[in-house]
Amino acid sequence: MLITNMIEEYAIKQPSKEAIVFENRTMTYGELFENAKKIASYLQHKGYKKGDMIAQFMLNTDLFLPVYLGVKLAGLTIMPVNTKLAPPEVDYIFHHSEAKVLFYDEKIEETIKQTTHTFDHVISTSEILDILHGNQTDFTQVSIEEDETAVVMYTSGTTGKPKGVMLSHYNVIETAKIWSDSMKLTENDRTYICTPLFHCAGLHVFAVPTLYKGSTVVIEEAFSPDRTLKNLEKTKATIFFGVPAMYTIILNKPEIREYNFHNLRLFCYGAAPMPYELVKKLKDMFPKVKVQNLYGQTENTPAASSLTDEYALEKIGSVGKPLKNTQIKLVDANGEEVPVGEVGEICVKGPQVMKGYLKNPEETAKTIQDGWLYSGDLGKFDEEGFLYIVDRKKDMIIRGGENIYPVEVEEVLYQIPEILEAAVVGVPHEVYGEVPKAYVVFREGKSLTSEEIINYCSTKLAKYKVPVEIEELKQLPRNASGKVLKHTLRPKKETV
Repeated sequence: MLITNMIEEYAIKQPSKEAIVFENRTMTYGELFENAKKIASYLQHKGYKKGDMIAQFMLNTDLFLPVYLGVKLAGLTIMPVNTKLAPPEVDYIFHHSEAKVLFYDEKIEETIKQTTHTFDHVISTSEILDILHGNQTDFTQVSIEEDETAVVMYTSGTTGKPKGVMLSHYNVIETAKIWSDSMKLTENDRTYICTPLFHCAGLHVFAVPTLYKGSTVVIEEAFSPDRTLKNLEKTKATIFFGVPAMYTIILNKPEIREYNFHNLRLFCYGAAPMPYELVKKLKDMFPKVKVQNLYGQTENTPAASSLTDEYALEKIGSVGKPLKNTQIKLVDANGEEVPVGEVGEICVKGPQVMKGYLKNPEETAKTIQDGWLYSGDLGKFDEEGFLYIVDRKKDMIIRGGENIYPVEVEEVLYQIPEILEAAVVGVPHEVYGEVPKAYVVFREGKSLTSEEIINYCSTKLAKYKVPVEIEELKQLPRNASGKVLKHTLRPKKETV
């Protein structure tokens, strides 16, 4: 059973049920399946075959999911791309994936104009609408095996180059089952998504599981405190997902008490820890709404563990227990399991673990061993089996839910002729959790202002990756083997 099969079933059983709500528009399950068929028909008539990569560079709208589902219906592979990336980053992904078709949003076409990859077909949002307003729905049903690649999602790698995570049809549907079970989704839920659909969480933790249960996906283009609060009430949302920074912002708005959120039943958060005070404030202000923490990564679709409401305050800092059909173990440097209370690398096993990295067998072999996904995250279990993240993937910074690998930023800094050495670390931020800070060593007799460095980075990197602070050093701290000691640069953090 594929997610497209489920949409087809709902199109027959409940054709008039709202599948998608966006702004003042709705799309029923009957319309969603018809629209997916039109996308599939268009692609097949253009001659695309199984295995062809279809890129999706789109903002959150009611067009995103019809394209996502239509590509799958045609038997092709969909590749949602982060619209916040800078043109060189996007171009690398297009080239590496060898994508043949691009569906893109005209609002962000300036980025596309600055890329060099040649597509066979480039389809803008206005052209997508033309396809959907047409009558061509004839497509050939393609025989699809569950282990075939359904989705490729690029995630930044520690080497600085993004890696294409290959997710199978089986990964996607099993993750939908896992999360719908964990969040107790029903056909009556209305899941509010204002985080990007190109992200693994917005797409595979919330949108797809919601459709899997035949309930309603409420989409907002992007988080905007005032608009989001109004829409949560107006759309009668039952589930809301946000990163901690978003909760901090909305809870600090005095007018939040004026809204009637009586339909809300669940607040979900992930991507970064949420402080006790913030969870407590959330539960005090909305005593009838449950709070649930979610943990996973793109490589496990993402689904690993969850801290449910009854432990939200008691086990603050924990990412909970393994999800249904999921195993988690912690291992030392030799691959041996560590005792309770000791720190080890988090390894995940289950039907949600990716197939591997696109065109990267070496990294795949390192990351997946005997069916276990080696996450690179360090954690520990307490006596009751609750998992705590002690440290994240080596050096990774999470800014308001967005992952930043310092090496990506450092490579850009090294392009600046005046800079001899550079090191980037995360520093605390009251809203975003942490933000990137760069330490630089200038070549002899050379110097630049912080503003000049930041302006250069802004032309090469996504806005959220640009360092917010630059500090000059005489030299970077290194160990005996010459490795930069980043822990001496980072502000001291307490661990759980």
